[in-house]
Amino acid sequence: MADDVSSQLRPLTPDEWPALNRALGTAFGEVPSGPYQETPSPVAELDRSLGLVDEGRLVATSGIYSLQMTVPGAVVPTAGVTWVTVSPTHRRRGILTAMMRRQLTELHEQEREPVAALWAAEASIYGRFGYGPASWKGGWSGRTERLRLRGDVDTGSGRVRVVEEEEFRAPAAAVHEAVRRFVPGNTARDARWWTRALVDDPEQRHGATARQYALHTEADGAVTGYASYRVKAAWSDAGEPESTLTVEDVRATSPAAYAALWKFLLAIDLVRTVRVPDAGSGDPLRHLLHDSRALHAHPVDALWVRLVDVGRALAARRYPAPIDLVLEVRDPFCPWNDGRWRLSGHPAGAYCGRTDRDPDLVLGIEALSSAYLGGVSLATLQGAGRVTEVSPGAVTLASTAFGWPVAPAASEDF
Repeated sequence: MADDVSSQLRPLTPDEWPALNRALGTAFGEVPSGPYQETPSPVAELDRSLGLVDEGRLVATSGIYSLQMTVPGAVVPTAGVTWVTVSPTHRRRGILTAMMRRQLTELHEQEREPVAALWAAEASIYGRFGYGPASWKGGWSGRTERLRLRGDVDTGSGRVRVVEEEEFRAPAAAVHEAVRRFVPGNTARDARWWTRALVDDPEQRHGATARQYALHTEADGAVTGYASYRVKAAWSDAGEPESTLTVEDVRATSPAAYAALWKFLLAIDLVRTVRVPDAGSGDPLRHLLHDSRALHAHPVDALWVRLVDVGRALAARRYPAPIDLVLEVRDPFCPWNDGRWRLSGHPAGAYCGRTDRDPDLVLGIEALSSAYLGGVSLATLQGAGRVTEVSPGAVTLASTAFGWPVAPAASEDF
């Protein structure tokens, strides 16, 4: 192979979609299944993909989804990085580095998305390219005998109905759109993304039921919440029910509707274990429970974020407390970000531009990217030696300004 890997990377074609599926299956140790084996899925953007072919075989892949992601106080165009694979036969040749550099350089030069995000298959891979973990999912589970709502929880006067997908989709989309604008890390869903979200491949159910849907409706007929879930039946040796309920998504536009949906879910017959694998770290469920220890958490990183253009990205979000500091950013992988930036922001807007003033803080792009959604404290990163305070008090000021009342949570796994 030629030394210049980047020049050999090219967009994939629709005819190469089956080869891409095989590459993904090989890389992640999964058997490809579902409706989009031979033709691209409706959300695929092959013009934003990269592939490397060697001796007629696809040996490396990557792609980008054009997303709209909620960040503190705003919605920002975001490059959703996906399909990243390198064949075992072509490791340690700089191919992954070349793909990452090509993606980020093109985003910068074309002035496209100022932020990139991905889900990391391994936590040790993407930090060297400037990505940092910015949200977590709780991995909650508990036994139903302990999962009882507090006596003072208001579940309102609405009702919960189990519905079919056809009735579920439109009102659920409206609720999702209303809620996602307030949760950093959430992304918009158009019709294509809703089609993707509702795919229910029988081969991926692992013995559970098809996905079930519920809507919460007020007395006037307005839908104010939804839930999606599935049940896996099991019985003990003594013939007692031991089924597991896996809750995939619960959203509501009011606390009462949210509580009513959980009251319904926790009362489903024959269930003894409840799993909520993808709930964000700030999900209020624990605070609804009479026994807050009844939910056992196994948190894991979710969305990883990378600031592609520091100035544009920091100016795009909002800051709940006023900030006017100079950040010296270290970014050897994307040198256009390297240097000093003056950030001036408040709840209504922000400015970020180059400066020659002395820095108040010094930090790497990975740390800055982790803090971007408001879920990782700059003070915590300072404690880990990842942020250096030059001006006394700068870390406290910056940590307060970069925070956000709502914890980030990823609404889409891509």
